[in-house]
Amino acid sequence: MDIKDLENFKNKYNSDLFFNFDIKKLNWFNIGGKSKIFFKPKNLIELKQFLKIYNNRGKIFILGMGSNVLFKDTIYEGVIIKLSNNFSTLSKLKPNTIIAGSACSQKKLSEYALENEISGFEFMYCIPGSVGGGLQMNSGCFGTEFKDKLISLQCIDTNGNIKIIPSNKITFKYRKIDLNENLIFLSATFEGNLSNKNKIKNLMEELKIKKNNSQPSKIKTGGSTFKNPIDQTTKKAWELIKASVPKNINFGDACISKKHSNFFVNKNNATFEEMYSLINFVKKNVKDKTGVNINLEIKIVE
Repeated sequence: MDIKDLENFKNKYNSDLFFNFDIKKLNWFNIGGKSKIFFKPKNLIELKQFLKIYNNRGKIFILGMGSNVLFKDTIYEGVIIKLSNNFSTLSKLKPNTIIAGSACSQKKLSEYALENEISGFEFMYCIPGSVGGGLQMNSGCFGTEFKDKLISLQCIDTNGNIKIIPSNKITFKYRKIDLNENLIFLSATFEGNLSNKNKIKNLMEELKIKKNNSQPSKIKTGGSTFKNPIDQTTKKAWELIKASVPKNINFGDACISKKHSNFFVNKNNATFEEMYSLINFVKKNVKDKTGVNINLEIKIVE
């Protein structure tokens, strides 16, 4: 890949553009090799200019907070783009409507909604990801998903064209949306309901306690590894794994959390191959023991 024009771009805009960049510390698993190019645009103008120069010459991956991705230990032959804090603004459009930048954390969005006495965003308080990541996989927990609150999203394609897509033009699925993968989400508009501040805060704390009681924290994990099966069983992924996989199974430093069997953990210095071997082992055992196919919720970046 010829990168001379990208080097010129970097110098001209004094941009946060790096070559052969270590991506291990950019994700919660703390696994991965290097990216041929890593770019953190300061603003929309810089992002548009970069996309025009890059001109789809290689792969593009948009990285949020890195909570549900697993990178290979090899070189990513393309560009990883991580939007800067300038893409994390929050504002009110109407008394019960919020515009959130895609780099904003879901937790901050829920806290902003609390301060403005808007309910409906309490579930986001428990999800350790960005708004952009939440849009990409229709994140949800405790019975509410992004699709339930979204009015529209604003995005840019890899040719630099900006678009607004209303939610009624999006097909939402479980942990997935049907949109062209060449879209980079910039912001989204959400609608909630005006409510009592204490009532909202109490629900947020209640959900946080539920999460902390059932899920591990402060460890190197990607969150829920597998999606809950749909129309195959009433059991959730963690129940199927717990019933099908021997306790204390590990592949090198890749193991399963003792607190939640659908959370896979890098207990020290696990490699991609170790974590991938664990994933495949669990998937095969669940299929063999229960007849149920479980599919990944985390994204493997190749």
